[in-house]
Amino acid sequence: MTVKELRRTFLDYFWRQDHLVLPSFSLIPSDQSTLFTSAGMQPLIPYFQGIAKPPHPRIATCQKCFRADDIEQVGFTWRHLSFFEMLGNFSFGDYFKREAIRYAWEFLTEVIGLPKERLWVSVYEQDDEAATLWRNDIGLPAERIVRLGKKDNWWGPVGDSGPCGPDTEIYYDRGEEFGCGRRECKPGCDCDRWGEIWNLVFQQYDQQKDGTLLPLPKPGIDTGMGLERLAAAVQGKNSVFETDIFFPLVQHICQRLNYEYGRDEGQGTQGTSAVPRPLNRDVAVRIIADHTRAVCFMAAEGIVPSNEGRGYVMRRFIRRAMRLGRLFGVDEPFVHQLVPTVVQLMGDPYEELVKAQSVITEVILREEERFEQTLEVGMARLEEMIAETKARGETVLRGRDAFTLYDTYGFPLELTQEICAEHGLTVDKNEFHEELEAQRRRARERMRFTSPFEASEFEGLPPTPFVGQMPEPEGVLACEATVLAIKRRGEEVWVVLDKTPFYPEGGGQIGDTGMLVWNGGQGAGDKETAKAVARVLDTKKFGDVIAHKVVMEKGFLTEGAVVWAQVDAERRQALRRAHTATHLLHAALRNILGEHVFQAGSVVEPDRLRFDFTHPKPLTPEETQAIEDAINRHILAAYPVEPFETSLHEARAMGAMALFGEKYGERVRVIKIDGVSVELCGGTHLANTAEIGLLKIVSETSVGANIRRIEAYTGERARRWYEERLQWLLQAADALEAAPDRLVVAIGELQERIRELERKLQDAEERRAMQQVNELLQQVQEVAGVKVVTGIVSGVSPAVLRRLADELEVRLRSGVVVLGTVDDGKVVLVSKVTKDIVAKGGHAGNLVREVAKLTDGGGGGRPDFAQAGGRNPAKLQDALRKVPELVTQQLKR
Repeated sequence: MTVKELRRTFLDYFWRQDHLVLPSFSLIPSDQSTLFTSAGMQPLIPYFQGIAKPPHPRIATCQKCFRADDIEQVGFTWRHLSFFEMLGNFSFGDYFKREAIRYAWEFLTEVIGLPKERLWVSVYEQDDEAATLWRNDIGLPAERIVRLGKKDNWWGPVGDSGPCGPDTEIYYDRGEEFGCGRRECKPGCDCDRWGEIWNLVFQQYDQQKDGTLLPLPKPGIDTGMGLERLAAAVQGKNSVFETDIFFPLVQHICQRLNYEYGRDEGQGTQGTSAVPRPLNRDVAVRIIADHTRAVCFMAAEGIVPSNEGRGYVMRRFIRRAMRLGRLFGVDEPFVHQLVPTVVQLMGDPYEELVKAQSVITEVILREEERFEQTLEVGMARLEEMIAETKARGETVLRGRDAFTLYDTYGFPLELTQEICAEHGLTVDKNEFHEELEAQRRRARERMRFTSPFEASEFEGLPPTPFVGQMPEPEGVLACEATVLAIKRRGEEVWVVLDKTPFYPEGGGQIGDTGMLVWNGGQGAGDKETAKAVARVLDTKKFGDVIAHKVVMEKGFLTEGAVVWAQVDAERRQALRRAHTATHLLHAALRNILGEHVFQAGSVVEPDRLRFDFTHPKPLTPEETQAIEDAINRHILAAYPVEPFETSLHEARAMGAMALFGEKYGERVRVIKIDGVSVELCGGTHLANTAEIGLLKIVSETSVGANIRRIEAYTGERARRWYEERLQWLLQAADALEAAPDRLVVAIGELQERIRELERKLQDAEERRAMQQVNELLQQVQEVAGVKVVTGIVSGVSPAVLRRLADELEVRLRSGVVVLGTVDDGKVVLVSKVTKDIVAKGGHAGNLVREVAKLTDGGGGGRPDFAQAGGRNPAKLQDALRKVPELVTQQLKR
């Protein structure tokens, strides 16, 4: 059976067992405590915890997974992969151990036909129930049921807390030839004989962060079976890399690297997987295959190479694959060329690969090109460091040296470690991380000027309720509040209220401004009659406390005072316009450019937005216009904007977009623009897209590798942008005495007239310059039997000076010409040397370089022609007088 058939057969089998079949969840988990989805059950944790209600009590999936823990084993063993597909069936308080074991055995032996005699199982040493079920219900011989400890047969949790419990694992006996040879060899041994096929986890407990185990409300079943490992067993292959889902990629890599797979294999994949063999070219091919497949899936989900988090893993994989390519003599980018094969193999079940193929290729190529620029120099520097380390008699590369490679040459620490290991060295990781932290500390210190206050200074104060998102049409813009605290440092003053209508900076939206008015406890009042007025300059959140940066305009405030807190309504409305438009922009980018686009940062200001997003290349004018048009159509359509709260899991299930790296609680606020956008967001928004009025994109630039930035105006500011340009258009039309609709034609006609006048001027200049040829020939000097012409030609362009030198060379037939002029305040020099003088040692490039130095400049060129420049026109005459002497020196050599 092919991998495609196995995947479909598994899901169909469990569909027949009344399981709801769900598509794979994202590789990027909703739980930001982990970088990647590493197991099929991870997206379903809220169901096991009872936080969310599952759509069905029985679920089956084929989940995209990534495990960084296994990276060092990848390529060295028959089974380890970084990215893999996990088949799984799950029960949420419906069936338990007996049914789970029966389903697994029936599927493996009856549906896909694995030989029963080659299947063994392990159970948790204290789980008598599971052992009994295997013996009595399934009929497995007792000698093929192995009891193991918590290290082998206890699963979870993912991270430091969550569902967990005992498990039973099904092993495939690959044969004694793959074993260690010991008589007691059985499942649990580190050798490659026992293929871990299917893990059935009995979710009975919820582990707390302190390690205590609490019973789950409803015990559940969580199973996981590596699709690639299953395929290796079913297809009778010695390695997952030889299965039909991988081997075409291996062949493509070998073709690209001009290598025959298996040449370096030696003993194949036998041996102890816990102690990998030294790197050889077969291992290198397998690592490249694994890493290429992994980065394709990362890029399809909008991850881009960076120095942090998921992007760092992606960067490390691409750069490691490039470095391994050098083992085969391939020095140029090649990983991106493998993308079509990955898409061909995996695109059927994962359509996102097909949609994003061009983007995936572009992202990988750009990262390869970036690393190519420093790889050779970095490798040379690392080799020097290794030699220096050995010369000192040491076996540990200094951490500060590894940091230099990371910071200057883009070498991930793990790449440096891998190369050092090949030379018998380790790396001082502690010192490396100390250097990295010191750099980050310096960066934080440079940023501290933004505000001297930190969250710790507001400790002890209660959380501040934000009342500005109440259900009124425009939210609460004013309320009565009590001053809880006033914090001062230098000229900065921050006021904390018991509640506030002021939105604090967050989610890209800048903080509200407005007024705090104290009217002697009389409630709302105007500034003129108030006893104290504080103008709110900014609003920020310090932990759970919202603080208002103020400047006193009248009187003074004291703790306990009851004030009228009034938000600047016009400014808030402009912020709402820009924020809602940001959501429309995000949706338009993903719709027009592709689903690889994800938000990488944003700033929302009054009627202005800045949006950073993942995309590997500049937008074309046509793409930019299409995005702007799409947004303005949504504005004209007057779509309602609906804010509501729900669970994080439900929000994810409805496809709500979230900001990478942002931490969310279990309850989240969602902004839904019907049929256009669904995003997690705590900011302030309009009630209807029509209130935006208008959006204009004013720039699109790069802000880093694979990160683009769009700046746009909305509402009143967009209107002013168009109004200004209309005025410029009318002024330009008046100046050219043309109707506005003929302005482009009038400018074109004017440009043609200018070009014609410039041609005439240049012709006149050239004729005047040529008249000086005879004068210059009359000044010819003879140096060591060689004719030398020098001179300053005034009022000519560099191009005319070159043609004048050409003419003099023709007229001389044999000799040296050096001419100078002053153009735009700078010296221009041209030198010509005829071929016969070049044969005698003359060199125009060296000659004009020495003359240029005398005018505080430089230059050079070929032996027969060269030009140079200088910064000091006052020295030109004296510099040309040195030409005969310099020619003499050349001819004497």
